Amino acid sequence: MMNNLFSIFDPTSSIMHLPFNWLSTMLGLLFLPMMFWAMPSRWVIFWNMVISTLHKEFKLLLNTSHMGVSLFLISLFSLILFNNFLGLLPYVFTSSSHMVMTLTLSLPVWLTLMSFGWFNHTNNMFAHLVPQGTPALLMPFMVIIETISNVIRPGTLAVRLAANMIAGHLLLTLLSGAAPSSSISIIMILTISQILLITLEAAVAIIQSYVFAVLSTLYTSEIH
Repeated sequence: MMNNLFSIFDPTSSIMHLPFNWLSTMLGLLFLPMMFWAMPSRWVIFWNMVISTLHKEFKLLLNTSHMGVSLFLISLFSLILFNNFLGLLPYVFTSSSHMVMTLTLSLPVWLTLMSFGWFNHTNNMFAHLVPQGTPALLMPFMVIIETISNVIRPGTLAVRLAANMIAGHLLLTLLSGAAPSSSISIIMILTISQILLITLEAAVAIIQSYVFAVLSTLYTSEIH
């Protein structure tokens, strides 16, 4: 019996006191060998279409011709998407529901963008602190508000991803916990509800990885 509902997100298996469940983060690499076959499968063709669409969209948002930035953001999207989907499989550790994982993704991106922007586009970064048309009386307050907004960006990215992944898993756990002591009719209703929730979680897995990548793209576009 669980003493804490959130204990379902704790790594429980370990080898030499190292959390073994975190290795599930690398399971996304198992999908890569399919792309090296001579004849591309339908999955590879579909994934190439997704990457091409994302590249075109990110290139428009970035307003730059540097392909490397777009490819980095697509890689970020792919990593989060793989981890979100793997967390839906039974007995697979959901790494994207932990702040350790999400902050590891958002904080280096934000620090890199801030460092690059302040060292190379200092005037532009100062201009972002005061929106155009702001009255002189409100400028000090706008600087404080914009500074706080910039500082909390990695936290909001990390919390948004982790909270959305935790919420669905908690609902699934609560519904499954009520099944053993329920009647057949209630169990059927719970089963249908869980199927619908898993479908919703699959959509959330895609949406949250896309939101994370798009917001990172918008933050990147501000430093040019």
